[in-house]
Amino acid sequence: MKDNTESKSAAWPSFPAVRRRLARLALAMPLAAALACGGKPAAGPGGPGGPGGGGGISVRVEPVREADLHDASEYLATLKSRHSLTVQPQIDGEVTRIFVKSGDRVAAGAALLQIDPLKQAATVKSQEATRAMKQSALEYARQQEKRARALYSQGIVSKQDLDAAVAAREQAEADLKALGAQVEEQQVQLRYYRVTAPAAGVVGDIPVRVGDRVTTTTVLTTISEGGALEAYVSIPLEHAKDLQIGLPVEIVDDGGALLARTAVSFVSPQVDDQTQSVLVKAPVQNAGSALREAQLVRARVIWSSHRGPVIPVLAVTRVSGQYFAFVAEANGKGGLVARQRPVRLGDLVGDDYVVLGGLRPGEQVVVSGVQKLADGAPLAPTAPTAPQTPSS
Repeated sequence: MKDNTESKSAAWPSFPAVRRRLARLALAMPLAAALACGGKPAAGPGGPGGPGGGGGISVRVEPVREADLHDASEYLATLKSRHSLTVQPQIDGEVTRIFVKSGDRVAAGAALLQIDPLKQAATVKSQEATRAMKQSALEYARQQEKRARALYSQGIVSKQDLDAAVAAREQAEADLKALGAQVEEQQVQLRYYRVTAPAAGVVGDIPVRVGDRVTTTTVLTTISEGGALEAYVSIPLEHAKDLQIGLPVEIVDDGGALLARTAVSFVSPQVDDQTQSVLVKAPVQNAGSALREAQLVRARVIWSSHRGPVIPVLAVTRVSGQYFAFVAEANGKGGLVARQRPVRLGDLVGDDYVVLGGLRPGEQVVVSGVQKLADGAPLAPTAPTAPQTPSS
């Protein structure tokens, strides 16, 4: 039994020995932590980076800027070419041939379509034959008049016979003249069966096909000379009193990107009784073919302009329906602290909010890391806080 007890005592240390080893381990842990931190003890309360130290939250700040702001309204507008012609036939008939296709550039007078001319050509031939007969009748009347004059001078026929011969010749001349006018009219009508381009330009859509029957109200195609367009904008009646020539207009796409700047050049003196709106027109230069005829665009009519403060969207937080911004203010010790301030905001202009109240131009607002801030939090700006040049 004695031998067993001695072996166990050698294998397991006594309780005092375990306590001594734990004490040495507790003393060694802080030293190892200090060595891991570069040989310096970790900062505690009151040290650099601690709650009572001089450090702050790293954020980016920017001044409240002034920008050009507009009191504007957006409406749907239609672009129309200022040099576009609609081609319609001047006669009824069946389309037998189409000489061009959409997108072709044609010269003035170039053939576009052919309408079946057979019936009209037959009418012209018939009248030309009748005119030839009338011409022969006139020649005969002139000979009769000449013979009557010779016989009258010899006293063979009476004055009445001479007058009858003169009247017959005059009637034949009148008949030939009238028929000649009819033939010319039918010949002109025959030329209408070949539809030609009224001006040089690009052929638009051709909605008709060979075999279609067209009338004088059928649209065959359009001829666009290109170049300048014109925006047609219908303004609601409540803004009619504000309309005037020269009012600025901006043409923008669906994303709000500016496509063209222009101004009102025409204000209709009448109100559309169907929509209760007033038509205005504004010329649009088609630079780079970014805009096309009959295109629907958004027209921003600018009623007035002024300068006002704006702040970035990233500087704004919303709590329970109220908008706030953190303003960087001096803490009296050479540092900055964040002060949460309620603000009133207007429209969104690009990446900025229009400030209606709560901030003044030049004040510094936090534009990054606002989710980490609380009122009174110390700040460590990562960008210069000097006021920037106001943007226009």
